[in-house]
Amino acid sequence: MVDVITYVLDANVFIEAARRYYAFDLAPAFWRALIEHAIQGRVLSIDRVSEELKKGNDDLAKWAKNEFHDWFVSTAEHSVIECYRSIMEWVHSRSQFSDAAKADFAGGADGWLVAFARTRGYVVVTHEQFDDKIKRKVPIPNVCRAFDVTSVDTFAMLRELGVRLG
Repeated sequence: MVDVITYVLDANVFIEAARRYYAFDLAPAFWRALIEHAIQGRVLSIDRVSEELKKGNDDLAKWAKNEFHDWFVSTAEHSVIECYRSIMEWVHSRSQFSDAAKADFAGGADGWLVAFARTRGYVVVTHEQFDDKIKRKVPIPNVCRAFDVTSVDTFAMLRELGVRLG
């Protein structure tokens, strides 16, 4: 039996696509592909990413609210909360990261994204890169590696899903 991979998307996947290479007017096929794969249970995100996206007053905020809303999943589960707590303990125990980086991480969706993926066995999709020297940010791939969660970028996800945009 073939394992079906489910991808959970970071806010930067949506934001970078909308603002740059897959803008709604240039690449509507990208946005349709996300929805098609969400319907199949292969792509989703979390409630806390939805909150970040909806802060904007732009096409992405409208799309998140009107088109993708069914695939922003709640993180209010005991297992996710417990995993998030472990992640935050790990982050705060690392002298590598500045206090500002730790506070920023605690105030955003990133820790929740990794906790959700960890408890479900999902793959995190982010544009962030692993960096063991960075101090000003807690990179998602660093946390993923520490908690045995796979992370990939948008392009790897699209290739693995077999998406063709043109």
